[in-house]
Parts: sequence; structure tokens; C-alpha cells
Amino acid sequence: MSAGSGNATEKQVWSAETYDRNARFVSDLGATVLGWLAPQPGERILDIGCGDGVLTRKIVDAGADVIGIDTSESFLGSARESGLDVRFMDAQKLTFHNEFDAVFSNAALHWMTSAQDVVQGVARALKPGGRFAAEFGGHGNVAAIVTAMRAVARARGGDEAIAGPWFYPTPAEYSAMLESAGFDVVRIELVPRPTPLPSGIKGWLLTMRKPFYEQFGEAMEDVLEEVCDILRPSLCDKSGNWTADYVRLRVEARLV
Repeated sequence: MSAGSGNATEKQVWSAETYDRNARFVSDLGATVLGWLAPQPGERILDIGCGDGVLTRKIVDAGADVIGIDTSESFLGSARESGLDVRFMDAQKLTFHNEFDAVFSNAALHWMTSAQDVVQGVARALKPGGRFAAEFGGHGNVAAIVTAMRAVARARGGDEAIAGPWFYPTPAEYSAMLESAGFDVVRIELVPRPTPLPSGIKGWLLTMRKPFYEQFGEAMEDVLEEVCDILRPSLCDKSGNWTADYVRLRVEARLV
């Protein structure tokens, strides 16, 4: 999912088809945070980083009036085809004011490096007493994967920063950010979640960080193989099944 156009996403281009093939598990694993949202009939809810709208549809089916936002035209096109109300908008520059009973986000906020702007925008968008339920990458997320990419970039004289441009906060860091924007943190947790990759590690790497590999030009495939070789002892079992070292931060907060 994507919903920002800050440093982490300037070169990231999303394909709904590729995402569905290599990362569908992201929305499939969103059931817990959707439960924390607990959408009610008649509520007006904003879905930040709605992607292709799989979870947005679940919120609509619960009886809520939902607007989804994203910055991927490919994702938005898929969501519109399913009849959802979705709009192109950068979540770091939200334009809503006192409109929503709740704001929801799954697997998107770590792409938005201007995190305080997102939190403040969410606070503005909510009605007094409104709630915010979100899940995204937390401290330590894909640490092994990013370390391997950085090591290869350093050895080859590439740009290490492109390997891991995300925002992965600790619970304490994010709680402080929320509280400074006027939220009361109801609950927050950091959840290690080793996640099987049905299509293997290569599909994940190219779906999530293709710009990193493209910087090496004709050596792109060699770099990809080198990263996979480094990761294989840690993330691939003897049967050839790959698992990503995911750590998620899950939060529920209420605007005071």
C-alpha cells in the first residue's frame, strides 16, 4: 500500500498486478487491525493507503461510508473498478477537516517519512473523540533484508539509503508523536511476524525496492542474486521456502 510521496516513495512505482502476485498477504494479514478499528454502520471513515481497496471493501461492507486515498494510480484504478470511493491524495498533506469518525491505515504509514505531518493531518481530519487505528512497519522490520541490501550497495559503491528509506518507529516514539498531536493512545504494540513469501524473495525485493536494484544498471540481476545469497541462510528453509522478517507496529488512539 502507498499513500505518501515523500523521500521513501519518490521513485517507487506500484503495479496492482505485481502487488497482487507478490504481496497479497499484506492485506490478508490486516484482520487484527481491522478488528481494532471495529467499523460501525453509518460511520464516516478515511482509509489511508487504501491500495487496491481489499480492506476498504471490508469496511464498506460493515456499513460505513468510506473514502480511500492513495498515490498509486494503478491501485486507485483497481479500487475504482470495484466501485469504491477513492482519491489521489498524499497523506502527508491531508486536506480534510473535522470530517471523520475514524481513520484507518494498514501497511502504508511506513512509506511516509514526514510522519508528524501525517499524524497532525489525521488529527485535523477527525471529529472530536474520533479514533485512529493503524498497522505498519515497526522498529526492526525487515532488518535482515535491509542489512543485506546495504552491504551489497556498500561493496559495489551504490546508494545504501535506497535500500531502506522507510519510517519504522518504536512504540515509545510513535506514542509521543500521537500525544503531541492531541491523541490518547488506547493501545500500541510491536509485533514480530515472520511472514511466508509465497512467490519467493525475488518477487518481494523487486516489488518493494525495485529502485534500489535499478541503480546498478546492467548489473541489476547480479546484485539481486547477491542479496538473495546473503539472505538465504537466514530467511530460506531447506525446502526453498522464504520468510520475511516482518515486525509490525499496531496502534489504536483516540483524539482527545
